[in-house]
Amino acid sequence: MHRLLVVLALVLPLMILGACSKQTIKPDEQVEHPCNCAADYPPIQIPDNQKPLAEVKPEPPKTPDYSTLRPGKWEDLDSFTKDDFTQAWPAWLQSCSALKPKPAWQIACDAAAQLNNQSNGNPKKWAIITYFKQYFSVYATSNLDGTDTGMITGYYEPLLRGSRSRTDTYRYPLYSRPDDLITVDLASVYPELANKRVRGKLVGNKLVPYYQRGEIETELSPLQGKEMVWIDDIVDVFFLQIQGSGLVKLENGEQIHVGYADQNGHAYNSIGKLLIDRGELTADKASMQGIKNWARNNLDKLRDLLNSNPSYVFFRELPAGLPGPLGALGVPILAERVVAVDPRFVPLGAPVFLATTYPNTSKPLNRLMMAQDTGGAIKGGVRADFFWGAGDDAARQAGAMKQRGKIWVLLPKEFPLIKETSANVQSKN
Repeated sequence: MHRLLVVLALVLPLMILGACSKQTIKPDEQVEHPCNCAADYPPIQIPDNQKPLAEVKPEPPKTPDYSTLRPGKWEDLDSFTKDDFTQAWPAWLQSCSALKPKPAWQIACDAAAQLNNQSNGNPKKWAIITYFKQYFSVYATSNLDGTDTGMITGYYEPLLRGSRSRTDTYRYPLYSRPDDLITVDLASVYPELANKRVRGKLVGNKLVPYYQRGEIETELSPLQGKEMVWIDDIVDVFFLQIQGSGLVKLENGEQIHVGYADQNGHAYNSIGKLLIDRGELTADKASMQGIKNWARNNLDKLRDLLNSNPSYVFFRELPAGLPGPLGALGVPILAERVVAVDPRFVPLGAPVFLATTYPNTSKPLNRLMMAQDTGGAIKGGVRADFFWGAGDDAARQAGAMKQRGKIWVLLPKEFPLIKETSANVQSKN
């Protein structure tokens, strides 16, 4: 009991701040999606000065895990059999590499490995369809208000310019995870708070909120000595933290892959939405390029704008040769076959069928995806961020994507919580 009280004394003061339990921070509906594919502008740099602290906003209330899933039918999945499942299969095997140790996924993942071995790693489309129908059940996602459509946005892997050493050109650091950052998994105290964490630092015997962006990005930063690499553009640094991973091209031509290591525990606040609310940008201009254009013309306001988002992401250098950046599941994510979801509503790693449209069109985009990533601003049962990959085309697609869509989750027939969900649904009906 004493140990429990000590843990509660440490973590309860931070619970109102809302911790980010995800791996990757991504934008909300008013997204500032990156696209470096326009004109080749010089990097955005602003003078160092004292930075005001930003207001911390609480995270939305916790909802029971998977409570909004509703039993569905395979016939509900529009154009399900028209997708090329051979393109989704490698992404599913990546999910299984992380999920197989979990009892509810073992039978399905063992069967996937068997099918893969029998086909020499190249199962046919209809064999894959048969596999999913044999081992999985369909569940429709819904929002807390009962609606079944939501916002589908996109993200990509950006390319930045950097250096191992600070120079007049490369002035803005990517920090590695601080040694004094403490993460408390609340599920160890309250099982009903699965996927809920708080972050902070110890001051004496108290756990207090960790430094906000405005406290970190100062000339005398409390994180001095944790600089991993230096970047030439402060807005690029900001948006890399939203995307969660990226490539950095160094002065010597070397290219390194950086990925999410941790986050400071403060809630994400959209600067694009803030500019819209202030009347400084219209909604159709709140893209990354639009925000960069605003920044070049408002350097005196830029620091305060960036600090209005107190959330801050720390990075690590990833091994060379990965097929893609690492998502929240801890596996490399594959372009156009992975979405970021809210893990309170959709189990991380699960196959999902997405029914939406291509960016800025009415052309259907119906595809089997894997829920292998998360996002600080990806909140709700019918909410997803579509990973487009790397490069200029991926940047354009991600920057333009703000579509309506529906999501179905495929879960093993052995998945235990779903049986409870099904029973609850039947009792309500």
